[in-house]
Amino acid sequence: MKNVIFKKALFSLLLLLSFIGFGQNVPLSKEANISVITCGLGNESYTYFGHTAIRVADPVNNLDVVYNYGNFDFSTPNFVAKFAKGDLQYFVSVRSFSDFINDYTSEKRSVFEQKLLIPQDSKQKLFDNLNSTVFSEDRYYTYKFIDKNCTSMVVDVINKSLNENIITKKGDTDKTYRSILFPYFDGHFYDQLGTSIIFGTKVDQLGTKIFLPFELKNSLEKTSFQNHPLVAKSTTFLNFEKETPGSWWNNVYTYLFILLFVVLAHNKIVDKIYLLILSLVGIFFVAVGFYSLHQELAMNYNVLLFSPLLLILILFSILKNKRWTYRFAVLHLLFLIVYTIFLINKAHFWIVLPMIITSGFVLVRVAIRNKKRIPIII
Repeated sequence: MKNVIFKKALFSLLLLLSFIGFGQNVPLSKEANISVITCGLGNESYTYFGHTAIRVADPVNNLDVVYNYGNFDFSTPNFVAKFAKGDLQYFVSVRSFSDFINDYTSEKRSVFEQKLLIPQDSKQKLFDNLNSTVFSEDRYYTYKFIDKNCTSMVVDVINKSLNENIITKKGDTDKTYRSILFPYFDGHFYDQLGTSIIFGTKVDQLGTKIFLPFELKNSLEKTSFQNHPLVAKSTTFLNFEKETPGSWWNNVYTYLFILLFVVLAHNKIVDKIYLLILSLVGIFFVAVGFYSLHQELAMNYNVLLFSPLLLILILFSILKNKRWTYRFAVLHLLFLIVYTIFLINKAHFWIVLPMIITSGFVLVRVAIRNKKRIPIII
């Protein structure tokens, strides 16, 4: 599927390249329109938040294309490592609007259009800026989850073309990025849990930047330019209700069942396996926090729950060193208390709370098993 899309994009790019004379600017007619396209949510991880693109339609010049900042190549060497590190190169492509719509029709994702109500010279400047980006090394950019993505790049190129910071976020600026993101994972429980615990302090900052497609769509509706609305009323090209596929395992019930089993098993081996899993996750969080350039993964306070030091607790337990096993169990109980207090006003508090309770039960059991008994002298 991705290869087909890539070939279509390449074909459209070559057509446009031949049309504009290898990078030379083409004057748009007065009938030309430039629009912001907002695409609905999907069920693949990279489609959870929707998509933003720019459409340029000029019937006089027989031009109807979409500029898409959200392209990446799965065949990139070390793709996963580059994505995790935060230096994966995304790029801009151009394709025909008809192909673009056909793809979203097949994916059953909604598509909305907002025509920019800007002067002819601003349309031309925006068109020229788009083309100069596509046909230069500037078409590549390093993806950043909040700061540099398909939506933020569209905001930047429009603002640049209008010579001022016209498009800014309207609404929800009093919410954190974490609170804004959390509902987008509804129906994908373990994705919601995973992103909740892997993100650090950056996503707890107030979400003052436009970084999601529907944030941009809503902000455009409330933006004025030269004493009139920046965009016309939104037009719906495709309208689908998002269908979340059912899953027997990807839901809160399997999560609660596993944790309940750990609590009720009351078994030393089960407790050790549970604590081992937490410690390994914690080690991963610490490693990726240092390795990755994604600021969203740095300063992850969730390591208070997923503590790498639990590995030392397990080691002392295996060596039957009751004193230090007890001390580390108490230490991690204190970590849990601090973590719970810190987490109580965060968006992911309730989804993590069952794990906090389970960890509390396990650590108390470990502490009781290894607490030094006071001899009774009769």
